[in-house]
Amino acid sequence: MLTANSRAAGLTAHVTGTGPSIVFLHSLLSDRGSLEPVVPLLSGDFRLVLLDLPGFGGSPRAPGGLDGQADAIAKAVTEACPGEAPILVGNGYGAFLALATALRHPQLSGGLFLAGCGAAFSEPGRGAFRFMAGKAEESGLEAIAQTAMLRLFPPAMAARVPQIVAERRASFLATDPQVFGEACGLLASLDLRQEARRLPVRLFACVGALDEATPPAMARELADLVPDGTFYEIADCAHVPTLQAPDTVVDLLRRFAAGGVGERAHAEASTRPA
Repeated sequence: MLTANSRAAGLTAHVTGTGPSIVFLHSLLSDRGSLEPVVPLLSGDFRLVLLDLPGFGGSPRAPGGLDGQADAIAKAVTEACPGEAPILVGNGYGAFLALATALRHPQLSGGLFLAGCGAAFSEPGRGAFRFMAGKAEESGLEAIAQTAMLRLFPPAMAARVPQIVAERRASFLATDPQVFGEACGLLASLDLRQEARRLPVRLFACVGALDEATPPAMARELADLVPDGTFYEIADCAHVPTLQAPDTVVDLLRRFAAGGVGERAHAEASTRPA
């Protein structure tokens, strides 16, 4: 279990491995446990910093909306990785926060590797966050736990990995309902499409082909918006590639860290229907 063993600018983290640093930001519907499968595959060559987002795990909440979240993460990254510009890896909510952080603090990171990402949600997507926030406030997280799990795992996939689904459900139910509601509010109103056009670092936007929480079109749009963006779709994968396709994620992340994957990813993506 990836328990917290470090603290950076107030945020708790699990830090392991040696080499250039990579900072991981988990999703809204999970915690750093969703990153566990990739850790042993990377820790021999990289120093991995798995942060608890503000309000999650042992990390205190950060006031100030999206800018406040980005500032808290930037301070933690700067303290955890002194003298470095690490790759930021984000999944879901963590991907949106990674993007916001890189836009607000352009010298902080050497690149963004985002899974289940985008720059803005469609109106139905915004409505889903408003619905979940309202139900959580009215009846607690238990009332939307099944909805949350379906956003992570399609039914057929969930049937193959019941233990993992049970672990993710328990993690979700441990979330502070107020933090969850605030995050849903941020995502329901978020629109970084204009700002994304000036992103100063490389971006790799990958997505599971079965992801209904952040559909592939969102990642494709983001990759097209930024000056140096790559889109990649992972087959037979949904919203949590680090759990559902860890070997693929590790291969792509290693290539990205080495300065590659752009041509390969674009070539593969170009064979898929738009």
